[in-house]
Amino acid sequence: MKTWQDNDPKASLMKRKRDLIVSAAREAFLSGGYADTSMDSIAKGAGVSIKTVYRHFENKDDLFLAVMQAACSTEAQGGRPVQRSWPEKAPRVGLNLAAIEYLRHALSTEQVALYRVVLRDAGRFPELGTQYSQEVVDGRNTLMVEYLKRWSSSQGWKIKDALGAANTFVGLLRSGWFESVLLGIQPIEEEALLRHAKTKAAQMLILIESRIL
Repeated sequence: MKTWQDNDPKASLMKRKRDLIVSAAREAFLSGGYADTSMDSIAKGAGVSIKTVYRHFENKDDLFLAVMQAACSTEAQGGRPVQRSWPEKAPRVGLNLAAIEYLRHALSTEQVALYRVVLRDAGRFPELGTQYSQEVVDGRNTLMVEYLKRWSSSQGWKIKDALGAANTFVGLLRSGWFESVLLGIQPIEEEALLRHAKTKAAQMLILIESRIL
């Protein structure tokens, strides 16, 4: 991905064009998939020339990575900075807030669409799975591992594998829900989401305190 220095007079214009390209690519990839989306169609959707697209992105992989980073950033969601309070909260509150944040994000229309794209095209383009793992899974796990390590001492936890514990938490949250949403079977209702988050956060705390993890 190409960048420009902040003092470059073209920086502002280039950023606007890049944002247009990423936005158009986001819509194209999520609606048409990776394999069937061309750089030409993205350029047309962004209202720029194909030359401009390649001035910002080396190839389609590079552009898809930018789309994934924009869609899955742990620091910004929906184009807005994340106001994340749960890392500062003690586990009985913090784990519940973390569960709510994860479920709202992972079960959102955009995230489900992105996951479907990766599943559909990763067989032909294995790099999609690698990118998804690095941008989504690793980012999510890093936040939870840091949280568990931060509170372990004060809570008297003896966690054997923090990364494994982070994955266990995600497994609890997804159980009984994610596949139904992915297949379009079960709609997302906020009240049910909050109950699910509370239950799974409590189960996670039991697993930690019992020193199973």
